Amino acid sequence: MATFLLVHGAWHNGRSWDRVVPLLEAAGHRVLAPSLSGYGDKAHLLSPEIGLGTHIDDVVGLIEDEHLHDVVLVGHSYAGMVISGVANRVPKRIAHLVFLDAMVPEDGETAVDVLPVTKQLIDLAVDGWRVPPMPESPPPLGLFGVTDPDDLAWLRSMLSDQPVRCLREPVLLDEPAARTIPHTHPLPRGPAGGHHPASRPGRRTSTRTADRPRLHDHHARRAHRAAARDGLEAAPRTSPAQASPSGPAFLTRSGPRCGLRWPSRPRSACRASSGGPGRASPAPGP
Repeated sequence: MATFLLVHGAWHNGRSWDRVVPLLEAAGHRVLAPSLSGYGDKAHLLSPEIGLGTHIDDVVGLIEDEHLHDVVLVGHSYAGMVISGVANRVPKRIAHLVFLDAMVPEDGETAVDVLPVTKQLIDLAVDGWRVPPMPESPPPLGLFGVTDPDDLAWLRSMLSDQPVRCLREPVLLDEPAARTIPHTHPLPRGPAGGHHPASRPGRRTSTRTADRPRLHDHHARRAHRAAARDGLEAAPRTSPAQASPSGPAFLTRSGPRCGLRWPSRPRSACRASSGGPGRASPAPGP
């Protein structure tokens, strides 16, 4: 069985994985889903000094304190920046990286570089350093793709401001060993909109995406709980070349920054190839 370390995205906290963790644990996996500094049980730490480096330190510290090895490190959305930095710091501890509808940076990039629309959010920062959560939109967009009233109430209960420094601080990716870690890139897609424009799995090896209905916060919906577990469990074990023709259909993506369709940004052009005629495999989100 695997050790999963699930890292939440911007504005969220570790509770965003509460509907996924029990399913992975029931399958025999060890699962850790911490809140990063400034969120959840660490909300009292929120300050202008909290940045990307702080969050990388959070995760590296947990890996070292818990003596974790062969970790399946999962990052959602903004946490793609975080897990990239963690892998650069402790590559020998990481067995697999899962970029879940996430930012995929290159060395020296910031979240603003990876996802330029983020600059519009920074312009709305409160007191110059706190970025409020994304506003809710009418269906089918909702809040991070969530529209069910009960799920929305649960999601709103965990959202808080994101420090600007997290979005402006560059990530250091200068460790060659980190680039040899297998990568998986599940990207939900469907009629409600495209993919996260910051996700660039075409730059990575052993990438694949799960062809799912468009929803950024998969793990905020009860209906996607088993799907989340199945998508994460599949990540460490199967490469695109090994996918059975009768099994899940996967997309391999190339081209610039494919991902969640933000209202102000047109969908990126991507080339897609199917891994087979089978049914799509579900995947979770932040």
